[in-house]
Amino acid sequence: MKRPSMDEYFLELAKVVSLRATCLRRRFGAVIVKDGVVLSSGYNGAARKVKDCLEFGICLKDLAGAPHGGGYDLCPAVHAEANAIVNAARAGVSILGSTMYLYGQDLQGNVVEATPCTFCRRLLINSGIDKIIYKKSDGSVGCYDIKEWIRDESLDYQRKIQLHREK
Repeated sequence: MKRPSMDEYFLELAKVVSLRATCLRRRFGAVIVKDGVVLSSGYNGAARKVKDCLEFGICLKDLAGAPHGGGYDLCPAVHAEANAIVNAARAGVSILGSTMYLYGQDLQGNVVEATPCTFCRRLLINSGIDKIIYKKSDGSVGCYDIKEWIRDESLDYQRKIQLHREK
C-alpha cells in the first residue's frame, strides 16, 4: 500500500469538503493547514442561513446564461477559499503562514482546476496564507505562490495607471 504524500492527503480532505458544496455547477473545497494540522475548511455555498441553489433546485447563473468564472453578482454562493478564511476567523484561529489546499470538481466528478477569482486572490493575500496547493485538471498537483500574486497585483495596478494617463 502506497502512503499518500502530505499534499495528496490534504487535497483528498479538500475533495471530501467539496462534497458539502451547494452549487449546482461545480464543487470546491478548501482546507487551511499549518505544520501538518488542519486549521479550517470551507466549501462553496450560500452564506449561512441563506437558501441556496440546491434548495431552490435551480442556478441563477444557468438561467442567465452566465459562463463559468462570471456572473458572480447573480450567485448567492461564497467561494470555498473565502469560507475557509471566514471559518478560521469565526473560530479565532490565526492562519498566518499557512497553506491552503484547494480542490474542484464538476458534478460528474471530473477535476476542475481550482483557480481563485480576483476577489478571492485578494482575500488570500490579506489573510496571510503563503501558498495554495491545488489539483490540476490532469490530476497533477500545482502550487500558487502568494508572493507572485502580490507582485502581479502591483504590476497590474501600475499598468492601469499608465493606460489611464495615456487616454
